[in-house]
Amino acid sequence: MKRTTVTACAGAATALGGRALLARALLTKLRRDVRKLNAGEYASLLRAYADDAVLVFNDGDHRWAGEHRGRQAIERFLRDFVGAGLQGEIGELLIAGPPWALTIVARFDDHATGPGGEELYSNRVVVILRTRWGKIVRHDDFYEDTARIETLERRLRELHVQSVASPEPTSA
Repeated sequence: MKRTTVTACAGAATALGGRALLARALLTKLRRDVRKLNAGEYASLLRAYADDAVLVFNDGDHRWAGEHRGRQAIERFLRDFVGAGLQGEIGELLIAGPPWALTIVARFDDHATGPGGEELYSNRVVVILRTRWGKIVRHDDFYEDTARIETLERRLRELHVQSVASPEPTSA
């Protein structure tokens, strides 16, 4: 075998190995951030977003609807996620693109349980993240069943769980 062929094969193997390590590192980090989110701590996940990031969630009659532009709006979104008692889990993860402009696709399953232990909500999600130099610049969620989110919102209202964007009025 010629030296150039061996060198090319070694380079390709190194690139593929590095790519696999990058995907594994991202999966580990996202799973750790989601475990913290499940425990009510969203700061480490929020730090993954660029200052001008956009999180896009399906429209509907619920507190998470629409585009959330900027880190402050994304923080409100995450506070509502935590406040609703949602719990999530990252499944498989796929990456594409160069390290400075990655596209990350992940399976995310989420659910919420009521105060009596009853299931309020359960859904499967595909999350698409676009990054720039290691920061998330765009986050899109695609749900198996978007009607379930509106059902969750109705149940949260019945339980008097307020959105952080529309706090419960104080009594005089």
